[in-house]
Amino acid sequence: MTRKFYFLFLAVLSGMFGVMLSTSVSAQKAGSGSDQIATFASPIDGINTEGEFLGLPVNLHGQTTYINQRYNNFTSSYSGIRSLSSDKSMSYTWSGTLFFGARIAPNTDVYFNPEVISGVAFSGLSGLGGFTNGEGSKATSSQAKFYSARAFMRHTINQAGDKVVLENEANQITQTVSSNRVVITAGQFSTLDIFDDSRYAKDPRIQFMNWGNMTYLAYDYAADARGYSTGLAGEWYLDHWVLRASRMLAPKSPNGRDLNWQIFNSYGDQVEVERQHHIAQLPGKVSILAYRNQMTLARFTDATNYVIQNNAQGTQAINYVRNNAQIKTGVGIHGEQALTKDLGIYARAFTSDGKTETMSFTEADNSLSVGIGMNGTGWQRPKDSVGIAMMQNGLSSYRRTYLQAGGVSYFIGDYNSPTQTISYSPERIGEIYYNATVIKNVLAGLNFQHVINPAYNAARGPINILSLRVHAEF
Repeated sequence: MTRKFYFLFLAVLSGMFGVMLSTSVSAQKAGSGSDQIATFASPIDGINTEGEFLGLPVNLHGQTTYINQRYNNFTSSYSGIRSLSSDKSMSYTWSGTLFFGARIAPNTDVYFNPEVISGVAFSGLSGLGGFTNGEGSKATSSQAKFYSARAFMRHTINQAGDKVVLENEANQITQTVSSNRVVITAGQFSTLDIFDDSRYAKDPRIQFMNWGNMTYLAYDYAADARGYSTGLAGEWYLDHWVLRASRMLAPKSPNGRDLNWQIFNSYGDQVEVERQHHIAQLPGKVSILAYRNQMTLARFTDATNYVIQNNAQGTQAINYVRNNAQIKTGVGIHGEQALTKDLGIYARAFTSDGKTETMSFTEADNSLSVGIGMNGTGWQRPKDSVGIAMMQNGLSSYRRTYLQAGGVSYFIGDYNSPTQTISYSPERIGEIYYNATVIKNVLAGLNFQHVINPAYNAARGPINILSLRVHAEF
């Protein structure tokens, strides 16, 4: 299918859906059912996007997001082949997504999300642990790329319990379910669609932009280079508890575009336990997540030995020492709590074993993030939102030793000369954003990020990054 035909197909299909859709419902996500608490997930009003097509309940949603980021020259004693450029730079991404859904049986839905993206990342997406644009990994050039982001089926098995209404939104047709239920998701989707949900820090299109606020930065979740994978996930809701587990395909090579379909030899497993609660009638939750990856990866001890024995400083030595069936594990905790109906806090902490190279995400072996989210009710702008966060990211002793020996990784590596000693320090990032609803279904916002010790190097930075974001939904 050519790109022009693909675009025409999407336009015609969306037009057909637009003609057939009716019966408006509000586009808010059902959480614990409480309470009109701000979700900070989408301040944009819903429109008529749900109805019937060929006798089936269907819905259609869409989004487009433009993010422009800039920074000025910053201090740098030296730069390597994986360093962030110390010169004044600009980066941008533009994405567009259609969210098609159809209910093919009373408790079974199918969804398809074609997506297009273009953009240019800072320094070819290198030189940071916590990258500053959550859409950056999807954009490889200024030329628009079309692809399938998600194509999956969701089946719900209701059990005894209270009735909960899941209202119309992207990838959710209005549905009444039991508070006690099992949900099975199979197909192409993102691991983060199921795991580590957050009311305040999840979606870089409308909340914090940094990767360390999208999820735990040290969570090396299974995905292709764009952040999607194929697999099977199950969720068991039991009153205030949720148990989640999944197996997802791993890429054929670390951070690669193609997935390895040998699911018993190369995969990412995760399990999460979540406990929801109320304090003074305000919702909150605590969750613990653990993962176990298996694929062909390089051990940092082997890569360090290769650098030293072959005098291979300044090279990506991990490419030459990969072994089959390497295991990587990690565990983290996430908590959040609404303090008022318009203000909430959250925190995430995670650690991975750090013995092997990154499989799918970024260069971090431990991470911590804390922040707050607030709506603008106090200044008569209830659909505006503000967020403030602080992050600290670190590397394991195995990865630090490799870098200090002169090795280079996929995203980082400041090695420059045999006389240079890399000064390791945790990477620290502060982020603040403000979003304003300018017209119906469109918001515009500013984001500022201050990065200390970029790529864990105290000899470089700090960096101040200013971002402009425009986001629209239907």
